[in-house]
Amino acid sequence: MNPSNRPKGTFCGQLRRREFLHTAGAGFPALALAGLLSKEGFFSSAQAAVNPLEAKPPMRPAKAKNVIFLFMYGGPSHIDTFDYKPGMVGMDGKTIDVKTFGRGGKRNQGRIVEPKWKFKPYGQSGKWVSDLFPHIGQCVDDIAFIHSMTADSPIHGSALLMMNCGSVISGKPSLGSWVNYGLGTTNENLPGYVVMLDQSGGPISGAKNWTSGFMPAGFQGTVFRSQGEPILNLANAAGMKRSGQRMIIDSLNQLNQSHLAARPDNSNLAARISSYELAYRMQVSAPEAIDLSQESEETKRLYGMDRPQTEDFGRKCLLARRLVERGVRFIQIYSGGAHNDDNWDAHGDLVKNHTHHAGATDRAIAGLLQDLKRRGLLEETLVVWGGEFGRQPTAEYEKGTGRDHNAYGFTMWMAGGGVKGGVSVGATDELGNAAVENRCHVKHLHATILTLLGLDPNGLSYFYGGLDQKLVGVEGADPIREILS
Repeated sequence: MNPSNRPKGTFCGQLRRREFLHTAGAGFPALALAGLLSKEGFFSSAQAAVNPLEAKPPMRPAKAKNVIFLFMYGGPSHIDTFDYKPGMVGMDGKTIDVKTFGRGGKRNQGRIVEPKWKFKPYGQSGKWVSDLFPHIGQCVDDIAFIHSMTADSPIHGSALLMMNCGSVISGKPSLGSWVNYGLGTTNENLPGYVVMLDQSGGPISGAKNWTSGFMPAGFQGTVFRSQGEPILNLANAAGMKRSGQRMIIDSLNQLNQSHLAARPDNSNLAARISSYELAYRMQVSAPEAIDLSQESEETKRLYGMDRPQTEDFGRKCLLARRLVERGVRFIQIYSGGAHNDDNWDAHGDLVKNHTHHAGATDRAIAGLLQDLKRRGLLEETLVVWGGEFGRQPTAEYEKGTGRDHNAYGFTMWMAGGGVKGGVSVGATDELGNAAVENRCHVKHLHATILTLLGLDPNGLSYFYGGLDQKLVGVEGADPIREILS
């Protein structure tokens, strides 16, 4: 082959350099190591190509079976919600020297905006919680607060990708995809990974936040609607009977299986075959799963479905509980849509913004925790709360109460699924500007979630691009052990 015609990034015109070295240098030793690595809990991409949704045993003893990730899109202010800073009271309007980095760039000085809500202690743990969340306050003894979270980017798009996919670069599999890759699903009639968006729309970058990236498409998140048809275009065409639909799918499967037999490594085709079967089964299972008429009026009130402000998010939280009961492995619910006025991105009027969004979610989230607990599900269901970053202690503009983005230090919390209740880990400085004690990166949060699910965050890998890719990065990460029960 003429060297000038060789594709870039190949070795001898055939393999990429990394892939050649991996194949030539590690091929034969890999045969001897295969049995050992399977015992040590390592996964390979070949396993996922056969049946991407097949249930797999955890790598180690698991505390949690399912995850419900409550994503407060836009970045809630930690110092106005769960990170109590009494020393800031009385400092309102004072200009101080403080280094910040947000949408407005890097600054060395700012005007203090003191917390706009009062705090009070709750529960036996005496955890101080803002008046924004009186109902979640009643649940603090079941919650572990992480006050020293950090991220790599103060910009929404890349920060969302970091929180959802472990990287600011798009194209990586999302957290839910990694969970289903490692564990599979226990319900073959529903997706293993469900996403529910805010009624005002989805987050910036859209499906990149629940993508399967370089994994088979069967691991990507499926967007559910909490009312009406749960999944668009799932119903049969007008006049088509279920038996007719079955015949069409069988014919397609026969053709696709013949095509796959000659191309056994085509994971996308294998995922497509699985998706046809799953869609057929969901035509019956999905409508039943979202049928809330089976729930008591008392349960609906617990989630706030009797009030216009809390009805929508409450409905999604109740649906999440029903999906957990039916074996859905990973569920993500967004509070906040694409536009600033519709999410937690409080650049202007902090009080108006956070009063609205906390008011729409507080009762529903507390109801979810209480309902899971009384049904014995909280012990095996990990609930995660947080956004892509926090907010700064200073005002973004010369006037007003709005805060800019803050990735230097913010708060997230977890409950259930093997998490210690009534504890707080880490701390930000006296202004809540940056994490200063027991700093935790997003990858440590991800490592904690995987560990609680019985997965080894440093052993769960997928070979792609010449590397054993991991959610926590090729360098690995440890879980936040202080919150593990």
